[in-house]
Amino acid sequence: MSDPRDTPDPDCVITGRDAIVIVPLADLCRSPDGPRDRQLLFGAPVTILNDEDAWFLVRSQQDGYCGYLRGTATGPAEPATHRITSRTTHAYSAPDIKSPDLTCLSFGARLRATSETATFVETRWGFVPRQHLHRADVMASDPAAVAALFDGTPYLWGGNSGNGIDCSGLIQAACLACGIHCPGDSDQQERDLGETLPPDAGLRRNDLLFWKGHVALVTGDDTLIHANAGHMAVVFEGITDAIARIERQGDGQVTSRKRLPSLPPA
Repeated sequence: MSDPRDTPDPDCVITGRDAIVIVPLADLCRSPDGPRDRQLLFGAPVTILNDEDAWFLVRSQQDGYCGYLRGTATGPAEPATHRITSRTTHAYSAPDIKSPDLTCLSFGARLRATSETATFVETRWGFVPRQHLHRADVMASDPAAVAALFDGTPYLWGGNSGNGIDCSGLIQAACLACGIHCPGDSDQQERDLGETLPPDAGLRRNDLLFWKGHVALVTGDDTLIHANAGHMAVVFEGITDAIARIERQGDGQVTSRKRLPSLPPA
């Protein structure tokens, strides 16, 4: 049986129109008005597969994930020039931090600049501080450093933003920022990401630990970072402590250890 996250029912597909997300954050749902599976950020490119109703069936172009978005959350496709690199930021009505803020944008949101000053990048959605974004084609090189930006972020099932994120959303944000293709859910990530390590292999920064339904990123000697419901937040935790706690709470043992590809310095 095909996975509807990757391959929707062919009878539902009637078009293939490119678009982008035009709201700060959009829930990608399992069905119209159904539960949230993931979220898409401002500027995320999507392919609209069916737009007959208020809810559009779409495929996310960043990872192939399929689901339903409200049609009002999408707009005409346009190439991005910049992406947000702070956990969150604001778009202002003028190039002035005392001007009214128009919206809040999350790490990874993609924007197209219409003009630039020494301190702000202007977009049709507002003025964004230059300190909070980079050119869209500039990649980070350390997933663990990206994940650390989310330290303290509230846990949110299916979340993908600096306002709320889950375990697989954190790994995806960290990997995509470094140019590593990354699926949206932890079971897909365990299947597709990196090289499998033997159980007795030593761990290093940016290795991944998987449990059934959970994933964490190694940051250093006996330390990992993960979004988890035990703390209801993104936290750093000792690897030994985390493994013992997760098993103690009934969620089993580590199912695999994976090593991400080495990246050149940014």
